[in-house]
Amino acid sequence: MSMLTFSEAKKQIALEDYLASLGYFRDPKLSNKRDLFYLSPLPGRNEKTPSFKVDRLQNLWYDHGIGVGGSIIDFVMMYYGCTLPQVLERLTTFVSFHRPALSGEEQLNTGIRMPDSGYTDNLSSEEKKIRVTAVGPIQSPALHRYLDNRKVPLELAQTHCREVQYKLYGKLYYAIGFANDTGGYELRNPYFKGSSSPKGSRFIDNGEQQVAVFEGFFSFLSFLTLHQYHPQTLSNFLVLNSLSFFEKSRPLMEKHRTIHLYLDRDNAGLKRTAQAIKGSHQYRDCSQLYLDCKDFNGWLIQNILRIQQEAQAFNRTKEVTQNRYNSRIISNNTGGHRL
Repeated sequence: MSMLTFSEAKKQIALEDYLASLGYFRDPKLSNKRDLFYLSPLPGRNEKTPSFKVDRLQNLWYDHGIGVGGSIIDFVMMYYGCTLPQVLERLTTFVSFHRPALSGEEQLNTGIRMPDSGYTDNLSSEEKKIRVTAVGPIQSPALHRYLDNRKVPLELAQTHCREVQYKLYGKLYYAIGFANDTGGYELRNPYFKGSSSPKGSRFIDNGEQQVAVFEGFFSFLSFLTLHQYHPQTLSNFLVLNSLSFFEKSRPLMEKHRTIHLYLDRDNAGLKRTAQAIKGSHQYRDCSQLYLDCKDFNGWLIQNILRIQQEAQAFNRTKEVTQNRYNSRIISNNTGGHRL
């Protein structure tokens, strides 16, 4: 879609909807039909009493704690510390993944409420669940950009993932979907991280005696991306989709001679890796590759340019070596005379 204008961004994106996408929800005790109160999401504001107000009718905000307010444009600029062109780029991407929100006045008149923690109380349990409505090839330009930002080639993602449309709180969204072995999907876009039921792991059996284990599917895709440039010994793959599935997956993992662990380098991932290695000689900690990053994808994003440059240099050297070899063969076959 084309870049939003400032006027379009202010009209099409409800502040409460945008705040919900960032994980901020109104305080139900202090809020009313028009005015919503939040713990301030602005950088450096660590408050215990909500002082950040959103006027749903005017779609404006005001932080009483610091005496500053404005439109969604002002909020995004302060929240991310970015320039005006960057604000429009972020908001355009946001709209591409969400249906345009009604204005505050339209919401008040129609009774339609945005999906935050206070306004979902009257919805049925089914409406609060993620429900997949359509699955197909990854065609959305917005999802193509998302993959590009995460440095995963589209062709590779098409092999292992799908574009999934899903419904949540009565609204339609779409995301990169990674199927598990129980019929559910892990769902990712720049503004959403979740899964449809049933949640489970995914095992890819290539008939090998070793298995590479990943906590999330973007780590798995990052591994495959890296080894497009650096060929790797064939392996089976296990994508846990949650560290909580690690113990349940042990019998499957331990059928292999060697288990390569590519878990996240946060406290939980490091602890699980250390426990596994201590308990069995089959396990190997491969997260040393991305030592200074939280996960494989974070490392890939930081290093993809270097990886590509090294691969190009290797291919050029290989081509020159092959050409010299071919020249010697031709020379020997012709007795050193040119044809």
